[in-house]
Amino acid sequence: MLSPAKIVSIHPYFKVKPGNLARAKGLLPEFLARTSKESDNLFYDFTINGDVIFCREAYLGADGLLRHLENVDSVLKEFLKLVDVIRVEVHGAAEELAKLKDPMAALKPEWFQFECGVTK
Repeated sequence: MLSPAKIVSIHPYFKVKPGNLARAKGLLPEFLARTSKESDNLFYDFTINGDVIFCREAYLGADGLLRHLENVDSVLKEFLKLVDVIRVEVHGAAEELAKLKDPMAALKPEWFQFECGVTK
């Protein structure tokens, strides 16, 4: 059974710049294709509300998230030309968050430290 304390999740919200929704949505399959090959990814999906795109994703620890960011780096750079970052949250255990603070500083995330949870 996987302990919630070992999971790191990231919750980015993006506002699509005017006229770019179709292009931004067109990049989502590339994110999925790359992420589907990652062994430390637990889930990864997109939801859309108007011109806001949300990505719900989780990884086995900080190292899994860092490998993901390397894996999608080129497509993320293209995506960020089409969107503005509204908000980024990173959730996980304190020791995992500490590993992410420097590498993720440019995204200016809000850090949520794991307190307690239930595993089934």
